[in-house]
Amino acid sequence: MGQFATGVTIITVDLEGEVHGMTANAFASVSLDPPLVLVCVDHSTRSHAHLHAKKRFGINVLSEDQRAISEYYARVDRTHENAETEAGARFDRTGQGTPMLRGSLAYVECRLHSAEVAGDHTIFIAEVEDVVVREGGPLLFFRGKYRKVGEDAGE
Repeated sequence: MGQFATGVTIITVDLEGEVHGMTANAFASVSLDPPLVLVCVDHSTRSHAHLHAKKRFGINVLSEDQRAISEYYARVDRTHENAETEAGARFDRTGQGTPMLRGSLAYVECRLHSAEVAGDHTIFIAEVEDVVVREGGPLLFFRGKYRKVGEDAGE
C-alpha cells in the first residue's frame, strides 16, 4: 500500500477536557448526500476506544509544514500533555467542544454514524457536521516518506 500516495490527518477527540489524537492516512469521503467520511483505526490504539466511547471527533488534514505533529501523534509512547511542547500542536475548540488543530489545511467535525470491524481495524463512518478549509499545500505520505505536492502533471 506504500505505492499509494495519501494525505495525512490527525484524528482528535475530547476526553474529559483533554485532547487525544492519532495520525491516520486511511481517511476518505464516503458520500456527499448525506455527507459521510470514513477513517480506519487499529484496534490496539488508545484512540480506537476513545472514538467508540465519545462518538464525536475531528479530522484535521495536515498542511505541508505539520510533519512534526504527524510524527508525534504516530508514536505509540506519546502522551496528550506534551503535544504542544514536543510538536507544536495547538488546538481550538468547536462549539461542540471538539479539538480543532490550529494551522491544519482542513478540519472536518464528525459524529459517529456506524462502525464496522475489518480485520485488525475498525472502519468508523461519520456524519460531517462542519467543515473548515484553509489555503496551503498538503502533507503527503508516499513509499514510507513524507512528501509535498510537486509540479502539476499537465493536461
